[in-house]
Amino acid sequence: MPRVAVDAMGGDLGPRVVVEGAVAACREFNLQVVLVGPQGVVAEELRRAQAGDAPIQVVDAAEAVGMGEKVTRATLKKRSSITVAVGQVRDGAADAFFSAGNTAACWTIAKLVLGTLEEVDRPALAAALPHPSGRTVLIDVGANANCNARNLEEFAVMGKVYTRQVFHTPNPRVGLMSMGEEETKGNQLTKEVHEALKGSSLNFIGNVEGGDIFTGRVDVIVMDGFTGNVVLKASETLADTLMRLIKEEIQRKNVRKVGAFLSKGAFNAVRHRIDPSEYGGAPLLGVKGCCVIGHGRSNALAIKHGIRTAADFFTSGVNERIEAELRALGHRKEKAAETKS
Repeated sequence: MPRVAVDAMGGDLGPRVVVEGAVAACREFNLQVVLVGPQGVVAEELRRAQAGDAPIQVVDAAEAVGMGEKVTRATLKKRSSITVAVGQVRDGAADAFFSAGNTAACWTIAKLVLGTLEEVDRPALAAALPHPSGRTVLIDVGANANCNARNLEEFAVMGKVYTRQVFHTPNPRVGLMSMGEEETKGNQLTKEVHEALKGSSLNFIGNVEGGDIFTGRVDVIVMDGFTGNVVLKASETLADTLMRLIKEEIQRKNVRKVGAFLSKGAFNAVRHRIDPSEYGGAPLLGVKGCCVIGHGRSNALAIKHGIRTAADFFTSGVNERIEAELRALGHRKEKAAETKS
C-alpha cells in the first residue's frame, strides 16, 4: 500500500481542505497518508473531518512556507511542512510526496533534499490535459523558464516514460512545441532540439502547434517551462470560462433551462473530463523520489486526486525507467560521436 507524505499547510484554502482531501483519498484508494504540519492544527482538522480509523499518520512540522514566499527564504525553514514531508520520502518513511503549496519552493526543496536521478540535469513538471480519446502530457510546465537543447531532449524522454508507465500508452507519440509544423519553423533552440529528437529512438512526430494539444494527434508535447506554464494556465482558465458562459446562457431563457435539465448527465460528464481537479497535480520528473505538486487553488477533490496521482507515480516504476532510458540515450550519443571521429 503506497504511503504518501502530504504537506498539510500547502494551498490557498488552508489545512482544512487538505485534510478533507487526504481523508477522502484514504477511503477511496488503496493508500496511506502521512499528514505533515503543526500537530495540533492537523489533529483538530482530522477530528472535524471525522477521519476515524483512516490510515493516516501525523508528523509534526512547526513551520509553513507561504504561497508567495521567496524560495531563498523557504529553503532556510528546516522544519517547514514541505521540507519535513519531502524528508519523509528521502528517509523511506513515505513513498511519495504531494503538496498544493508554493510550486517553486516545492520543486527546489525536492531537488535539494532528494537530489536528481542519474543522467538528469534539470527536473521538469509534467501536466496532463484532456483530448477526445485520452490525455496529452505537456512537459515542462513551469520548473525551467530557460532551457537548452539537452534539457528538452531529457524532458522528451521523461515525458515518454511517464506517459507509457502511468497512462499505459504503448509507444507515445512525442512532439516539439513550435510556431509551425515545418522543420524550418521556430527559434534556434527548437531547430536544434528537432534535429536531436529526429535522430533519437523516440516516436518523434515532429513539430506541433498549440492546436494539437487537444486533438489527440500527439501524446507528449515538449517545451520550455515558460511556454508550458502559459499554455497550462490559459487552458485551465479557458475550460472554466467556457463552463461559466454556458451556465449564463442557459439561465437567459426557460426553454434552455429545460434543455439543460434533460442534458444534465452530458454536462456533468464533460465537466468531469475537463475539470483540472480530476487530474490532481503535476508530477516532478527527474528527482530521486516521487513528487506531485498541485495547484494553489486546489479544493478537496483536487487534493484527493493529487494524492492518488502521487501513489500512481510510485507504483508505476517511472523513475527506474527514466534512469535506464537516459543512460541508454547517453550510450547512443557516445557511440555516434566515436563513429564520427
